[in-house]
Amino acid sequence: MTGYKKHWTLDDIPWDNFDPLKVDPEMLRIVKGAALVEHNGSIYAEYLSNVFYDDPEFQSAAIRWGAEEVQHGEALVKWVKLADPSFDFESRFKNFSSKITLPTATNKSVRGSRCGELVARCMVEVGTSSYYTALREATAEPVLREICRNIARDEIRHYKLFYSHMARYRTIERLGIIRRILVGVSRISESEDDELAYAYYAANNLGEKYDRKQCVRAYMSRAYGFYRPHHVERGIMLIFKAVGIKPHSKLAAITAKIACYFLNAKANQQTSTAQ
Repeated sequence: MTGYKKHWTLDDIPWDNFDPLKVDPEMLRIVKGAALVEHNGSIYAEYLSNVFYDDPEFQSAAIRWGAEEVQHGEALVKWVKLADPSFDFESRFKNFSSKITLPTATNKSVRGSRCGELVARCMVEVGTSSYYTALREATAEPVLREICRNIARDEIRHYKLFYSHMARYRTIERLGIIRRILVGVSRISESEDDELAYAYYAANNLGEKYDRKQCVRAYMSRAYGFYRPHHVERGIMLIFKAVGIKPHSKLAAITAKIACYFLNAKANQQTSTAQ
C-alpha cells in the first residue's frame, strides 16, 4: 500500500467530546457486534485477493478496502471501551473470528463467478452505509456520530469501488441481469446468517449457550429499529443499480415500501428472550 493515504484516521475523531450520558445501552450492544465484524475485514480482503489472484489492480484495491474495514473496527472498539470499560475486545474477537471463517485458500468465488462476487460486495456496502447512516442519525452521542459519519462515507466509496470492477467483469463474464438478481437476493437473505447473529452473541454474551435464532431476533429487533424510510429508499436504489434494474422506478418505490414493512416487523419483535 505504498503511497496510500487514508481518508481519515483515529486521530481525526474528537474523542474528548465523548458523553457517557448520551450512550444508548441498546445501541451499544449492536455497536459491539459491529466492531467484531468490521475488525475481521483483513480476512475478507485475503479471500478477495485469492479469488482475483491474476488481477493486481483489484487485489490492490481489496487490500486497501480491508485496511479501511479494520480501521472501522478499531474506531468502534475504542468508542465501545469508552462506553463500557469492562469490554474485553481481544477475547471476544478471538471467539468470533474462530467461529466465522472464510475459504481463504480457494481461488474460486463462493458466488460462482467474479462478477457475482462483486455484486454481493455491492450489496454489503449498501447495507453497511445505510446502517451507519441510521445509527448516526439516531444517536445523540457526539463521538459515535462522527465515527458513523466517517464509516458511512467510506462504505459508499467502497460501493462505488466494487461497482466499477463489477461493471468490468460483467462485460468479461457476461453475467446477465437474472443471475445478478439471484446473487443479490441470496446475499440479502444472508442478513440472517451466522455472521451477524454470532457477532452479536460473541460481543454481548455472559456465558450462555449460543442460540442462533434468538440472537438473530435480538440483533434485528435492535438494529432495524434505527432505520427510517429514507435510509431504505436510498439503499434500494443502490441495490437496483448494482443488479441492473432501473433505480428510479415504480418497482423501486414499491420494493422500498415492502422493505420498510419488513424492517418494522423485525424491529417490533419481542426481545424478552434476547441475549
